[in-house]
Amino acid sequence: MTTTTDHTFPVHLSGAKTPTLMWAHEHDVEPAALAQLRNIAALPWVEGVRVMPDVHLGKGATVGSVIAMRDAVSPNAVGVDIGCGMIGVRTSLTADDLPDDLSSIRARIEAAIPVGFHAHGEALDPGRLRSISGTGPAEVARGADAFWARFAGLSARVSDIEGRARRQLGTLGGGNHFIELCTDTTGQVWLQLHSGSRNIGKTLAEQHVAVAKGLAHNAGLVDRELAVFLGGTPEMDAYLADLWWAQEYAARSRAVMMTLVVDAVRASFPGLELRFDEAVNVHHNYVAMEQVDGRELVVTRKGAIRAGAGDLGLIPGSMGTGSYIVRGLGNPASYWSASHGAGRRMSRTKAKKTFTLDDLAAQTAGVECRKDAGVLDEIPAAYKDLDQVVAAQSDLVEVVARLTTLLCVKG
Repeated sequence: MTTTTDHTFPVHLSGAKTPTLMWAHEHDVEPAALAQLRNIAALPWVEGVRVMPDVHLGKGATVGSVIAMRDAVSPNAVGVDIGCGMIGVRTSLTADDLPDDLSSIRARIEAAIPVGFHAHGEALDPGRLRSISGTGPAEVARGADAFWARFAGLSARVSDIEGRARRQLGTLGGGNHFIELCTDTTGQVWLQLHSGSRNIGKTLAEQHVAVAKGLAHNAGLVDRELAVFLGGTPEMDAYLADLWWAQEYAARSRAVMMTLVVDAVRASFPGLELRFDEAVNVHHNYVAMEQVDGRELVVTRKGAIRAGAGDLGLIPGSMGTGSYIVRGLGNPASYWSASHGAGRRMSRTKAKKTFTLDDLAAQTAGVECRKDAGVLDEIPAAYKDLDQVVAAQSDLVEVVARLTTLLCVKG
């Protein structure tokens, strides 16, 4: 357990039918999310649930939850944005190298990477992209042809959107997705971005949720949004095949975007020879088969990262509030997991009703970013305090770097 000045974690969730450990106090979690966690813990296939400090209400399963099941998986325990995650790269730039006005760098990034509902005019050829190191073709080009050849094996219901999926690879999307330029406490510049599997991942997830809801073994569930597939069935095999593909799509999309961001930054500093470290690319909405207490279980992380011993991870805050680069401590009590970010403390609708554009401008002061009504629901005050979220999991991760956001691109 971790003891700080005012709390000890983990704590047990009261009323849970299977062991549910929380890195948050019940009085700090919305009642609807607690009820959702108890519903999850009551599923007959669940071995245990672990709850991260960024926990908040989700569809079916709670965001910030790690669920271990025996021969079963719930699509909504992953979420509709299959493979959503983070990628980060440390650069050789320092704060002293940066201009006072970062708007031109932001413009270059926005010109290179479509955001919101937009896509590339035509599918990008990863073979024509430079590697992040700049010494050869992009790493993401490896295996690209074999990856797309697997599209034909996906659910037949997505066969007509392959072209759209190809054009959306390497695009940001909207909501809480972002691209940022940050500095750490030593003044080193980092690049990072948050994105998922775009429309193709959402479409696949929703189709499988609909199939699961119609299966007889899910008829008596308290919440049909927690419908599961059972191991050894054609339905689970089909879901996992589509899911593995969508997870890879998301990781490849982030890698493509990072090469485009790196190119935009290089073009912004023509007089400097820049270096970029190897990227850290991690999912926080995904499924993995893992050994837990000597048994192979299906582990879903929805709004959580793997934090095995030595694993590098990224825990971002809200728009413009910075991030943490962390290293996992390999704590089995959390199923080797940590939070995926700060986590929302209020809904998007409530945020829009509560805050004004003046509030948004004040809370993002000093950050080169959008400050219009289209991103008001992403205002920092709609999220939990990132520093407190990270402090609550000091037995799960160690801090490698604290990043301060200077530039943020959002859809």
